[in-house]
Amino acid sequence: MRKEQTEILIIGAGPAGSVAAGMLRQQGRQVLLLEREQFPRFSIGESLLPQSMEYLEAAGMLRDVVEAGFQFKNGAAFACGDQHAEFDFREKFSPGWGTTYQVQRATFDKILADAAERAGAEIRYRHEVIAVDVTGATAKVVARDVGGVEYQVEAQFLLDASGFGRILPRLLKLETPSNFPVRGAIFTHLQDGLAPGASFDRNKILITVHPEHRDVWFWTIPFSNGRCSLGVVAGTEYLAQYAGSDLDRLRAIVGEVAGLSALLANARWDTPARQIVGYSANVEALWGNHYALLGNAGEFLDPVFSSGVTIAFKSASLASACLRRQFAGAQVDWQADYDQPLRKGVDTFRAFVDAWYSGSFQKIIFFAHASTTVRGMLSSILAGYAWDQNNPYVAEPQRRLAVLEELCSG
Repeated sequence: MRKEQTEILIIGAGPAGSVAAGMLRQQGRQVLLLEREQFPRFSIGESLLPQSMEYLEAAGMLRDVVEAGFQFKNGAAFACGDQHAEFDFREKFSPGWGTTYQVQRATFDKILADAAERAGAEIRYRHEVIAVDVTGATAKVVARDVGGVEYQVEAQFLLDASGFGRILPRLLKLETPSNFPVRGAIFTHLQDGLAPGASFDRNKILITVHPEHRDVWFWTIPFSNGRCSLGVVAGTEYLAQYAGSDLDRLRAIVGEVAGLSALLANARWDTPARQIVGYSANVEALWGNHYALLGNAGEFLDPVFSSGVTIAFKSASLASACLRRQFAGAQVDWQADYDQPLRKGVDTFRAFVDAWYSGSFQKIIFFAHASTTVRGMLSSILAGYAWDQNNPYVAEPQRRLAVLEELCSG
């Protein structure tokens, strides 16, 4: 078997892997990425949060994204029957970017990967990791190329950015059950047919709540080319009621929501739908001997607040900072310097996801007399600033949300 060596091996060339590679190349590190798929390839998670822009800038990739012509995004809109609410992320509490983009991930991910390659990282597409050994003085990975030839890479450190592939959690048996109920999503891309000036702001993601089932919701993410991403999220028992193809099922569920049906009355449903089930995941630890888990490879909560890519970028940033010190000869406490800081923001998002599905956050969103100051604090978290400890709803999310729900119920 052929044997190779590298300083840092990254599994997966998606957003977490590419941004980590860009940051590590700025440190002068030797970086090899092994990607199972051939880019461009389809993926969901298309509505970025403004916090992401900071990490794209730090990785030297912001200009590539800005010049790609993606759909501008400045906030989020929510609808349930006759109730409507909007959050403008430029009016948030936390400092930093207030705008971002809504992206077709096939194009977006390829842009980031190409930028990582230009920075000096090596990417091997259609190379699959099949075995890992992290028990020795270095990490040893066995990979298989497109021709079926197996080879070994010895790395000083290993970053798993494999997303839903969750390579290290599977191979090293790190997975633990998620505390979220099993939910599924059915989604597609379509030509939305919206006339200019329609009651829909293309600069915002639209989250629509089912009028009868508050735990069933839809995303509508407009793109710059007149198309949009449309999906429904619900418990698996609810989704199982509908027969036919995934596209038939999605259209049937959308048909139950008058406002969304009217919005898409002229849409052309020209792309087969897809389904994912049981996507929420967790692990017992986000790091170990010679490795760390980035983004969805470590933990995925729920798509409702579009937090996945932001968490992926944050993990890449934290891991890159730890590796900078480690390669400089410093002693790095990965629990204190990586795991704990990353989980603080994840736990903030988790509190908001819990509040969404309990119905309490929906009550807060649609409250007609909300304080401007409080709305700015909530807007910050919806914009991805879930690590800003100056925000009371980050410092104490559960308690603050409970108090706010009570005030909105009065």
